[in-house]
Amino acid sequence: MIYNFDEIVDRRGNRAAKYDERIKKFGTDDVIPLWIADMDFKTAQPIIDACVKKAQEGIWGYTSRPDSYFQAYADWQERRNGWKFDTSLCSWSLGVVPALVAIVRLFTGEHDKIMIQPPVYPEFYDVNELSGRRVLENDLVEKDGKWEIDFEDFEEKAKDPLTKMFILCNPHNPLGRVWTKEELEKMLEICFANGVQVVSDEIHSDLIFHGKRHIPAALAVPGAGDRVITCISGTKTFNLAGLQASATVFPNREMKEIYDQYWFALDIHRNNAFSSVAMEAAFREGEEWLEQVLSYISGNFDFVADYCRQYIPEIHPNIPDATYLIWLDCRELGLDDEELKEFMIKKARLGLNSGDAFTRSLSGFMRLNAACPRKVLEKAMKQLEDAVKQLKMQK
Repeated sequence: MIYNFDEIVDRRGNRAAKYDERIKKFGTDDVIPLWIADMDFKTAQPIIDACVKKAQEGIWGYTSRPDSYFQAYADWQERRNGWKFDTSLCSWSLGVVPALVAIVRLFTGEHDKIMIQPPVYPEFYDVNELSGRRVLENDLVEKDGKWEIDFEDFEEKAKDPLTKMFILCNPHNPLGRVWTKEELEKMLEICFANGVQVVSDEIHSDLIFHGKRHIPAALAVPGAGDRVITCISGTKTFNLAGLQASATVFPNREMKEIYDQYWFALDIHRNNAFSSVAMEAAFREGEEWLEQVLSYISGNFDFVADYCRQYIPEIHPNIPDATYLIWLDCRELGLDDEELKEFMIKKARLGLNSGDAFTRSLSGFMRLNAACPRKVLEKAMKQLEDAVKQLKMQK
């Protein structure tokens, strides 16, 4: 089946947070929403068909989770990434972020330190600080437009006796880094040598471009699968975030049982009636759609890179090798973070994620979601070009 990603779907008023929460997020709905990480594309037809069939049953009571659910995850990971894991060590959760909250609270103590790598997904700060943990920032360093790990700082922080956990963003959001085997090996070996629990958030692991290949942290070094906790989901891959489902793969049964007890105590332990059938359909029959959407998004990356090069040279897009999120370096505009937010909203009329949510040491960045029809992106870039021209005239 050939999919049409140029189709513009009107999502206004259909309870899409990306559109209906614009006033709450930006103070106005007069912005093109390119912020929250979901796509403006319809998902794969087999997933739609599976959900329609379930809807037509007309009874959506308490829903069991068959063994085939986790097997679908496992088969997908083995086929795409060469990772064969034991499905009996899998647990379900509403999403990767709720899973991270539970993992932090269950396997670290109050006032323990958790290491992260900014600029990084803002919830990495929240899941720790709102749980009474202390965040250790191993800031990624930009060198000639490429973001790299400061391993000297990483090792120093891992050796801190209060550092109990490292949350790895693999691949990285918002920088789109696909970590090399050598980088993963070094990070994991440092953590293992210092008794630091590694938790790998791999929700973007299917969204890989430019000939790169995702390496699950559990495969990075021999024996890593017996020590790493991995969080995975098909929600980003197939644009299903609203169905709320993820899987966590534990290194042993003891940790899995502790985790499962946490959710049972909250009476949260079942998929909803639609997420289970959608996920299985996605992993069993969604690959054709995925390959096509990856090609389309790659074209969007090229468009943004070329447009900035030709018409907005003051803005430097970091074209990612993973995710559909572009980290925009806007420092040449000479605006502080608050001024940059206001400029994007009021002048460019764009709803982007502000970079200061991803880091506490950098200023002048924004994050743009490129998973939308090309015409939407063309309009957004033209508005940004015009706003930058007006800004330059005022200086």
